[in-house]
Amino acid sequence: MSIKVLIVDDHKIVRDGLRILIDKQNDMKVVAEAEDGQVAVKLAKKLMPDIIIMDITMPGMNGIDATRRIISESPSIKVIALSMHSDKRFVTGMLEAGASGYLLKDCAFNELAGAIRRVSSNHLYISPGIPDAVASSVGNNLQSSKPATLTKREGEILRLLADGKTTRQIAAILKISSSTIQTHIRNIMLKLDLSSTAELIKYALKEGIISIEK
Repeated sequence: MSIKVLIVDDHKIVRDGLRILIDKQNDMKVVAEAEDGQVAVKLAKKLMPDIIIMDITMPGMNGIDATRRIISESPSIKVIALSMHSDKRFVTGMLEAGASGYLLKDCAFNELAGAIRRVSSNHLYISPGIPDAVASSVGNNLQSSKPATLTKREGEILRLLADGKTTRQIAAILKISSSTIQTHIRNIMLKLDLSSTAELIKYALKEGIISIEK
């Protein structure tokens, strides 16, 4: 099944170029385009894409606010920021809003395609184009002050989830039902006061369960 992609950018030439390149991938399909954050929020709710490629600086609702709205309403949707800005405040702002990836607009398309696939498998991706000092600071900002209170089983499930396994795959590995896995995931989110898969990944990053791929 193809990865459904929504492109959000206020420049039509950028949207057109990304659509052509993404649609050439055998495992991806662009389902819609949006020229600003407000339209993106509406289309995300209507179409439920798997991945949203999100610009940050746009007229009206910016990419950070749009990402926050989309993730709060549809936690299963994953957002990848594609921006000209490498400043810490933009990178941190997008990740704190719920984005699962951050790339710079001068990256090669192959990197973007790889990031789409990685993020769709429940991994976090930050471009090598982001300065090391910024990436390090972002990693620190993602840290939580809440102590880990997970059971051994919950820890196993979080580790597998962060590694990109689906609920069904985790159930098969642990030899328990999918419904039991879903219950554990809900309990993990409640214990850690998290509300989305993206936030679980950030927690796993902070705990060293996964690392930012550079």
